[in-house]
Formats: sequence, C-alpha cells, structure tokens
Amino acid sequence: MAALADIELRDGYADLSGARIHYVEAGDGPMVVLVHGFPEFWYSWRHQIPALARAGFRVVAPDMRGYNLSSKPPNVSAYEPRRLAGDLSELIAERGASRACVAGHDWGGAVAWVAAMAHPEVVERLAILNVPHPRRMLKTLSRPGKQLARSWYMFFFQLPWLPEEAVRVGEWWFFRHGFEHDARPGAFTPADIERYREAWSQPGAATATINYYRASMRRRPGRHTGADAELRPVQAPTLVIWGERDRHLGGELAEPDRADVPNLERVVRLPDASHWVQHDEPDRVSALLIDFFKR
Repeated sequence: MAALADIELRDGYADLSGARIHYVEAGDGPMVVLVHGFPEFWYSWRHQIPALARAGFRVVAPDMRGYNLSSKPPNVSAYEPRRLAGDLSELIAERGASRACVAGHDWGGAVAWVAAMAHPEVVERLAILNVPHPRRMLKTLSRPGKQLARSWYMFFFQLPWLPEEAVRVGEWWFFRHGFEHDARPGAFTPADIERYREAWSQPGAATATINYYRASMRRRPGRHTGADAELRPVQAPTLVIWGERDRHLGGELAEPDRADVPNLERVVRLPDASHWVQHDEPDRVSALLIDFFKR
C-alpha cells in the first residue's frame, strides 16, 4: 500500500473567482485531479495520491470550498453544484493544464459529473466512486422508496442551525460513526480520525459542508449545471467504481443511463467494499484508476 510519507507532497493555494482553494500536489506528468466527498478533505485520497504519482501522473487533490483549509463563503448559494464545478475547471487551468483526468468520490463525484457536463473541454477522462449520475439520483429521490429513506440525512440538513449542532455532539460522533460503523475495520486509524477532526473543527467548516446539501436541494431539478448545460450527456470516457456495501446508496444507482453517459467504459462493483471504497480497498481502487487514466 502506497504511503504519503514515501513521496514529496507539495501544498499551495489557488485564488479562484469564487474561493481560495487549498490543494496538495505530488508527482509529474499528465494531470489527475482527485475530488473528495462529504465529510472529508484532500486526505480522502491518502492511498491513491502516492500510487498515482509513482505511476507517472501529476496529482492534484484539493480541499473543496468550505472544507479544511479552503475558504468558506457564508452564503448557501456559494455551494451550488455549478459553482463547485467551476472551481474544478478553474483549478485545472490555474495549475497549468488545459485538461485533466478527474476522479471524484461522494460529493466530489457529484461535482465531477457536473464538471464533465458543464465544462467538457477540461475533463479528459472521468472516474466516479459511489455516487450516481445526477439524473438517476433526481429520479430516485422524486418517488417513495427505500432510497428515499436511506437519504433521510439530506432532508435533515435542510434545517437551519440544528444540523451543525448535531454533527458536533460527542466530538463529531455523527461524522466519526459514518467512518467507523460503515467502513471495513482498520480502514480509518485513530490517527486518520484525528486529522479529520482537525479539518471538521476549522471555523465555519460545519456550516459550509452542510451547505452543499442545502444548495443542491434549493435548485430547481435540471438546473444543477447552469443554463447552458442542463444535464447534457457526459462525453468523457467514464469509469464507475462502486462499493456494494454502501448503506446510503443502493447498488441500482451505480449504472448510469447510456443516453447520459454514452462513453461509459466500465462499471466495477466491489462486493466487499462500503461507501468508503477507496479506503476499504485502496490498492484495488488505485490500480483501477491507474489503468483507466493511462489509456
């Protein structure tokens, strides 16, 4: 298993039009951008960063706006998916590339989907980990069923102030429980949890991360990508990696419609991995990304 300590890890800040984004970077070669989900930060990719760097890629892993060391705009509207996708597009240009391969997990995957639709010119290849295509998710949440019950927290997060208080209780028990209860034993060490706790404790971070959910559900369905790119087909070659033991997202959501992703190359289902798929099976996920991005 590759380790961060074995590579030169560079960090910096990119001043984008809507936020100041902190990132870490490693390696040289074609650019790969790794986009974390909720409630993580760049450290979500601690196993994949060194593996990809050693495989000949220049890896950029940002803290998405609102997380860890990146800026935390106060308005809910600052966290609309189209703005987050804009950050990704601008970051690729700011780091000196015209295009990049992109991998995203959870909310990072949702942003990567939107970026591939709204900014197709910058996403060369797309890898998605345990998050459905936006149209599939919208359809699922629009009708009663098991998935609607699984997604209860998305509706709880629409409330003012109470969600922030709830996630802080018991030394961030709500977030820690998601890792410790769902993931494979040992996937998150006590040292890992402490690094996450430091990120969650940054001023304004609790509200900012929850604002992702508030902003996404205040937009009219179909407007997630801006007026000129409403759920248009994803043209980038696409890989989906799906941990089948995901307690929050049903396995039926893994497969996007071919009309939405005409260049879907593969859906890889990992039966023993949870929602935290890149933590549960780090070597397997790293190998899949390296093979896909080298094509």
